[in-house]
Amino acid sequence: MKSTILRMRYWRIVLFFARVTSNIIFWDIFLSRIGLRALARSNRPRRLRNIAIRFRALAIRMGGVMIKVGQFLSARLDVLPPEITDELAGLQDEVPPVDYESIRLQTELELGSSLSKIFLTFDESPLAAASLGQVHRAELNAHEAETLGFKNVVVKVLRPHIEQIVDVDMSAIRVVGGWLKRYRPVSDRVNVPAIVEEFSATLREEMDYLSEGKNAETFAANFKGDENVYVPRVVWNHTSRRVLTLEDVTAIKITDYDAITAAGINRADVAQGLFKAYLKQIFEDGFFHADPHPGNIFITPLPEKKQDGSTAWKLTFVDFGMVGRMPERLMEGLRETVISVGLQDSSRLVKAYQMLGVLLPSANMKLLEEASAQVFDRFWGMNMNELRNINHSEMMKFGLQFRELMLSMPFQLPENLLLLGRTIGILSGMCTGLHAEFNLWEGIGPYAKKLAEGEGGSQWDVFFEGAGDLFKTLLSIPGRTDRVLGRIERGELNVQMPMVNIQISYLERSLNRLTGGIIFLALLVSGAILYDTHLMLGQILLGGSGLTLFYTLFFVRRSRRPWQ
Repeated sequence: MKSTILRMRYWRIVLFFARVTSNIIFWDIFLSRIGLRALARSNRPRRLRNIAIRFRALAIRMGGVMIKVGQFLSARLDVLPPEITDELAGLQDEVPPVDYESIRLQTELELGSSLSKIFLTFDESPLAAASLGQVHRAELNAHEAETLGFKNVVVKVLRPHIEQIVDVDMSAIRVVGGWLKRYRPVSDRVNVPAIVEEFSATLREEMDYLSEGKNAETFAANFKGDENVYVPRVVWNHTSRRVLTLEDVTAIKITDYDAITAAGINRADVAQGLFKAYLKQIFEDGFFHADPHPGNIFITPLPEKKQDGSTAWKLTFVDFGMVGRMPERLMEGLRETVISVGLQDSSRLVKAYQMLGVLLPSANMKLLEEASAQVFDRFWGMNMNELRNINHSEMMKFGLQFRELMLSMPFQLPENLLLLGRTIGILSGMCTGLHAEFNLWEGIGPYAKKLAEGEGGSQWDVFFEGAGDLFKTLLSIPGRTDRVLGRIERGELNVQMPMVNIQISYLERSLNRLTGGIIFLALLVSGAILYDTHLMLGQILLGGSGLTLFYTLFFVRRSRRPWQ
């Protein structure tokens, strides 16, 4: 690819984010510093949504890494506001296909022979076109088909020059990451350079089809003996780093609900089966399919019938370019989380959060435990439709009750947990689509019990652990009471209300800035009006506005939100 085109691509990305950065500096930093925070907040949702819309258009137009960046950003619920993540959530690999001649040359170069010699047939029209690769149907020659036991295959070919495009795009993204590193609302929550490099490593792995083939075989080995899950076999003779040949297992898309019903398959069973398959991947294998969009999961009808008279079926997973791996520490934390949810134990749940490393140092553990307990009390046992239909005023009431917690957002999400969160989000939508009454809790409850009993882990262990904590608390009460009474006798006990004090201080500083901002605008407008008719007075007023702005920005202490 020509260097001129690559340079233009680089600058297009950098300039787009430069405009976004300038927008944020003016609205969210500059106006806030001169006391016009309310003005900035009034149109913030619309501004952010427009930014997301423009980025989506840019990503679709440029393809390559930008599509992947958009999909990645849509999962950053811990850093980005919902106006951005919601708009980018539906971003798919909406890119035009590469012409057949380029694909043919790329494939023949990788496999070392002409397509006519390798395959009996090769479909010139692509089955699918994605940001990194393109898929075509083909047929193996008679000898190979007889040896392998199947004839129809799909051939996945990496887009020509995609490595160069990725290099250029990542260079631009690193520049943008350097800007974000200096923006405290982001840098306080996430290590931007580390995330950029992790994202780059994930991309490199996704472009290595030898790695994807190995992932498919690992997944198949994990489900060996499970007749309800199937993975296509890899044709290694026709596979390289840029070309992957797999058994064609195309069947009913998991979102083709009419076709599933027409085949006589019980959709509620499919939802439960899909959910259980992912529970196994996450909590037992520590290795999960991380891209469960409708084109990557099929429902394959089987000849036999089930006991209820419905058609038997199996889940077929394809495309293992994006997989998640869970280190043992995270798996232990996740198991503990599931056990806590299954047992409705809020205290244990907060400890599980700590094991996962998702809590910021400033997190209020007690408040988080209280909020978790109330979530269990109110929402336990509800299905997805019931959760969606919860009264808005009730949710607002809950948010106000735990205002400090909701606004502080004491969570930081490691990259592998973000990938898991995105996967579970898509999975939840699929299960609900298959069966409107799908109940997440019904699936988690038995699994939590199983984990609790299998991880050193009986219900008695859970009981004695909780009883031990209670016993230690009871033993500490007399000593703690004596210390409190002693402080009261000495007049050393003061009742503090830090939130009230912080609120007052925040309001005081905000008023100072608001006053400075009003004076600045008044002097600026007056000076501009009088400049032509009363030059001297206009100059004095404009100069005064500049001094006021300088004082407001740098000598009035920056106010902090009361929840920070």
